This record gives sequence, structure tokens and C-alpha cells, in this order.
Amino acid sequence: MDQESKESTDRSSLVSDDGKNSKSVLCQRCGSKVLCPGTAVLAEKELFLPSMRKKSGLSSTEASVDGDTLSAHWFVDDMYTFENVGFTKDVGRIKYLICADCEIGPIGWHCLDDKKSFYIALDRMLTPSKMSPTM
Repeated sequence: MDQESKESTDRSSLVSDDGKNSKSVLCQRCGSKVLCPGTAVLAEKELFLPSMRKKSGLSSTEASVDGDTLSAHWFVDDMYTFENVGFTKDVGRIKYLICADCEIGPIGWHCLDDKKSFYIALDRMLTPSKMSPTM
């Protein structure tokens, strides 16, 4: 099985019949709950996120920022849907989303031009299936 097929299979196990996340979405670093099951929709949108670091290092406006262009995200249209998310200061027209417990991020992205679009990157989160059976 090639990598793309494996990712597709992995993702299908994360989405319920109604198209929403079937499991909790957790911080990769501390395991804090970011989204409850059934609260977000899987969205394909290419977004650039700087490399993961503590909140203090995210608001830099350096021209060359290390990071990744990610395309699979959990999408919500209301910031109050999140269980445990913080926001960075504005970086241009963007606020990055971070884990409110350990302040690592960015785990997601929000454009100030669209008040109802919040994205959490799948690759920067854990789901219970990626964790040890004891969690």
C-alpha cells in the first residue's frame, strides 16, 4: 500500500458518517483535548504553518520562516467550539492557534478577514488511535 492510500485509510477512520471528527483531537505534545468528537469537519486547504515552537517564538515577522504547507485540517466555524486553544498576536492578517495548556504551536490557523474559519492541522494533532492503548 502506498503512502497516499494509507493516509486516506487513516483519515477515513477519523471521520464519522456525518463528515465530522469521530474522535477527540488532542495536542501532540501534552495530550490536552483541543476538540471533542463531532465538532469539526475534515477540510482540504493548503495552509502554511511555521514550525512548532513555544508561543513566544511564533509572532516573529522574519522573512524566512521555517514551516510546512499542510493540506488536511479540522475546520470549525466558531472559536468557542475549541476546548483548549489559544491565539497568537496578529501576524499580518493571520492569528495562529496554539495549545492553551503547553503553548506549543502553531497547531492551526485563522485569517482575520474571515471571522468564521478556524483550521487545526491533522499532522500536528493526536487522536486516540495514534496513542498508546492506556490513554
